[in-house]
Amino acid sequence: MHLTDDTLQETIKTEKRPIFVDFYADWCGPCVAAAPIIDKLAKEFQDKMLITKLNVDENPRSAQQYGVMSIPTVLVFKNDGSEPKIVGKQIGFAGEAGYRSLIDEALQ
Repeated sequence: MHLTDDTLQETIKTEKRPIFVDFYADWCGPCVAAAPIIDKLAKEFQDKMLITKLNVDENPRSAQQYGVMSIPTVLVFKNDGSEPKIVGKQIGFAGEAGYRSLIDEALQ
């Protein structure tokens, strides 16, 4: 699922599952390497977590709002019913093990 500046806020406010947002760009080599791993994890965890992508070139407002200065960056949001919070962050390509660790922490 791809998010935009317009859909990110609505998604993190309404989604009950934790939300994994991959901030990426098409020209970013590590982002390209991460894409198949993130796609695999999205299928595996689809019932427990919403795994999404946000292109920072097309959606600079969200990247600026969350202080994303380097890509790939993954932020994990959790909505506890009051205000969505960032509960996980990974800057740089973490590999499958690193992304799984972020997901496991968010699902606890």
